[in-house]
Amino acid sequence: MSAPHMLYSRDENVAVLTINRPEARNAFSPEMIRLWREHLGEARRDDGVTVIVVTGTGDTFCSGGDIRDMAEGKLRSWDMKRFLWEGVHRIILTLEDLDKPVIAAINGAAMGAGMDMAIMCDLRVCSDRARLGESYIQMGLIPGDGGAWFLPRLVGVSKALELLLTADVIDADEALSLGIVNRVVPHENLMEETMKLARRIAAKPPLAVRMMKRAVYQGTTSTLRSHLDYISSQMGLLSETADHLEAARAFLEKRKPVFRGK
Repeated sequence: MSAPHMLYSRDENVAVLTINRPEARNAFSPEMIRLWREHLGEARRDDGVTVIVVTGTGDTFCSGGDIRDMAEGKLRSWDMKRFLWEGVHRIILTLEDLDKPVIAAINGAAMGAGMDMAIMCDLRVCSDRARLGESYIQMGLIPGDGGAWFLPRLVGVSKALELLLTADVIDADEALSLGIVNRVVPHENLMEETMKLARRIAAKPPLAVRMMKRAVYQGTTSTLRSHLDYISSQMGLLSETADHLEAARAFLEKRKPVFRGK
């Protein structure tokens, strides 16, 4: 029996999702898309999970759509529409609803939809061997996974258009300079450094972590007045939590706080 195309594991309060189709450079499959969404849902429902990490097996993060399927005409017209709307887009919308931080550990090439899947995560740690490219135009396509929405918000409209229209492949250092990734680390230390970051975040008060993510994204789509009203409500709720009181008391007592997510 073949291995699942997406693996799920727990490392204390960090959930790790691993794209697991190395023989196809971790290209999409219906099973992968289904498992990706299911595992995100599982991590969302698990109160013991504070942070989620997504990475790939082998030397590729994700190569996006399966070109063999494209060449054989398996996804055309309404079949393509349904594959995206009922499959891939469910991952994007699940991520939008997920208030736990998601970190992409980019272990290798992230091309087309693979790059889109990386930039839709909240943070990105990149191997120094990784390469990223919005390769859709090479196939006569446009970004089907939200790349035309996410990329301009990271690099600006003009640079996004350049990357999308040329399909230029950029290395890890250029991705860092453009603000596409948060940090670049030696390839052999990728998961160690990613988990170190994940654990730093997971060690913070869980409810505040979740509300912090919500506050940032809410602020990108609201007026200042609406955002301040939202923030005052969230501050009022957090001020009632046991974790807030524990943090304040621990600071005064010069000890390490113990958070319980309450």
